[in-house]
Amino acid sequence: MRIGVLGGTFDPPHIGHLVVAQEVWWRLRLDRVVFVPAGNPWHKAGEDVTPAHHREAMVRLAIGDDSRFELSRIDIERPGPTYTVDTLTELRRAYPPGTELYFILGTDALAQLPTWRAPQRIISLARLAVVPRPGFDPVDLDRLEAEIPGLKAAIELVPVPAVGISSSEVARRVAAGEPFRYLVPEAVYRYIEAHRLYLPHAEALRTGDP
Repeated sequence: MRIGVLGGTFDPPHIGHLVVAQEVWWRLRLDRVVFVPAGNPWHKAGEDVTPAHHREAMVRLAIGDDSRFELSRIDIERPGPTYTVDTLTELRRAYPPGTELYFILGTDALAQLPTWRAPQRIISLARLAVVPRPGFDPVDLDRLEAEIPGLKAAIELVPVPAVGISSSEVARRVAAGEPFRYLVPEAVYRYIEAHRLYLPHAEALRTGDP
């Protein structure tokens, strides 16, 4: 079995996430891609992150009934900060022996991998399906290899169509009253509108959202 793992804050999930998941699924001939919303992302400590139940609901709506994709709650259910090495360790236990895990990340995240918890352990648990991120500098793989021996051999470079969307840009557009409808799946758009997410705090209070 070959499983892709797409972790993230998903605040909110957008079309780019689905494009990446689809392309990696197809090009690496995966059985499925598991979306893993972060519970308490360590790298966003102190930032204003949308409550996990909203982010989980939006991911469920984004993937819908697509049989190639599923959602895992392991990071939401685990107390404390969310670390990739813990996620992969739990998934490794959850799947039968011999299952191949492919952790999906962008080149921007790959460049920061030496700062993550237990990067050497990460590449022992899963191969890295690396996708390009528009607007970011090329990654110096030789430098990363010097810091994380064996990294190059663990990488699968996966070309994907350039989709210049980020969750932070979607949230910014919502807060500013700019159109965002076709940057996210339609069901996610309706959820954001219904729950008044990403609005300035005063406006959210006026509309009754806690």
